[in-house]
Amino acid sequence: MAIFGRRRLPESLKANAMMNPDQPSARPGLTAALDGLAAVFGGMTAHPDEHNCECHWGSAEELAQLKVPDTELDLDLLDRTWRAPDWSDHASVLRRILPQLATALVKGSIETHFGSAEVGRSFARGHWQQWPTAQAEAVRAFLHAWWADTLTDPDPAVPAYEVLALITEASATLTPWLTTWETLTGRPADDHLAEAATKWEYDLLGDQLPWDSWENEEETRAELTTWLVRTAPARLRTHGASEELLHRIRLLGLTGDDRWEELNGTPVS
Repeated sequence: MAIFGRRRLPESLKANAMMNPDQPSARPGLTAALDGLAAVFGGMTAHPDEHNCECHWGSAEELAQLKVPDTELDLDLLDRTWRAPDWSDHASVLRRILPQLATALVKGSIETHFGSAEVGRSFARGHWQQWPTAQAEAVRAFLHAWWADTLTDPDPAVPAYEVLALITEASATLTPWLTTWETLTGRPADDHLAEAATKWEYDLLGDQLPWDSWENEEETRAELTTWLVRTAPARLRTHGASEELLHRIRLLGLTGDDRWEELNGTPVS
């Protein structure tokens, strides 16, 4: 089980939590995005006829909480709610929990079984990009603000590679997130790149995406590999990354027999 909150809470979040425990970041962009979610989705509830299995999801009393607006759910109920794949109207359930879910994500207090991409797939099941404009824009603003905040935070509650998997699955695209990372250079963005490259290189060398994806897995893997080969070496060399990591990223630029021969210790001439 992956627990986002295993890292210590960043100093920016600690300081702000003492002033306002319900607001997880003092950075204005992320704060504004979270406020936007609260404003747009406040007062929303699950569909009145929504139901779920008491044996596998929860009690009738817990289900009733989803049909009352703006009451805070305990973390266990929040977890079971975003995770459940079988709501008859997943979009309305997601809108009901979205402000609290986003805050919990930023704080690093959401637990997953198979990595953060599964939270992103809950967003995708809600088809949020098809919601009314104000709602879709509020979700998009949050994803962008959280990503920018993560890349500029020396010690985010959730590692950048986990956030990237989540927002990629939530939005069904990798491109804008890599574009943002490319424009943010120097520390801490390069620190996060070194950590992510170390995390990814083994899977990518085996032509596997480093997280489970619902769709376009091969295209996403190819895009991530190409971006890493093109972008990472110069940044990581300046960062002081090991020659072994730089070598393995270089191997990602090779294909077929060329890569496997080098991996097996027979350099290609």
